[in-house]
Amino acid sequence: MGTYLPKYILGYGWGALNYGGISAIDIALWDIKGKALGVPVYELLGGKTNDKLRTYASQIQFDWGLEAAAMVTPADYARATEKAMAQGYTAVKVDPVGFDLEGRWMDWSNYGLLENKQLEVAVERIAAIRQAGGKDLDIIVELHSLTDTNTAIQLGKQLEKFNCFYYEEATAPEMPKLFDEIANAVNIPMATGERVYGRRSYAQFFEGRRSLQIIQPDLGNCGGITEGKKICDMANAYDIGVQMHICGGPIATAAALQLEAVIPNFVIHEHHACALLEANRELCIHEYQPENGYFSIPDKPGIGQELSEKALRESRIVTIK
Repeated sequence: MGTYLPKYILGYGWGALNYGGISAIDIALWDIKGKALGVPVYELLGGKTNDKLRTYASQIQFDWGLEAAAMVTPADYARATEKAMAQGYTAVKVDPVGFDLEGRWMDWSNYGLLENKQLEVAVERIAAIRQAGGKDLDIIVELHSLTDTNTAIQLGKQLEKFNCFYYEEATAPEMPKLFDEIANAVNIPMATGERVYGRRSYAQFFEGRRSLQIIQPDLGNCGGITEGKKICDMANAYDIGVQMHICGGPIATAAALQLEAVIPNFVIHEHHACALLEANRELCIHEYQPENGYFSIPDKPGIGQELSEKALRESRIVTIK
């Protein structure tokens, strides 16, 4: 494999290379079993706890609609917020330091200490979202693990006054004690999980510290539905809520909805801006989109989804005998 690969390829901790394959097989097996028995996966997991799932508009720094664009000015962020709220969303997620003032993604450094201008820009963007959304809008602040402990604390203190819903991926997850430090310094609920693999990796965030209020396992890389259910149950024992990480694919959405229907510590469903794009929507035959800010639970067999003819035509199909 070689001695070095950049961390953005590995997904931190080498977990994605192994767990991605395990997760894909696991989800496929649950889907096959559900379809063989003619029942949705949520029935195999014990039945529904939740009949509908509150949903948020995720990553509005890319705008909110059928085309993505860089949001730069506070007015841009306000307009994206208003678009999402017009569709019934009562919560949004945003990375306020992702784009610089030229609309370049991740072009300024988020490590060490943030420049005063960066802080000012981030605060003005969140202020515009709060003003556009009003006091009842829930704002999730996303940092993509691209800030370090120092910059996360620096920014978080400035954002406390906006009553944010939670603070996501404030730094990379390899050292949970750094989340302790951020949580102790910043009065915003903390969340992470898309780069944490398997229940044993999650356990170190729970036992003796509880610096997270929300976990965000991705069923595509945490070990699939089997391991994901165990992670969610473990979090429930510590009164920690769950928001599945879903980056926009229709298969990922369908699988997550099945598990979210079952768990009692479900908080909110992520509906990524990429899920609105035609390139994603045409990959499967069933069109699952929220209505008025809520998802209904699909009751079709398995995970309730099938690849489209277009997706199959454009895929490399390997048959193992």
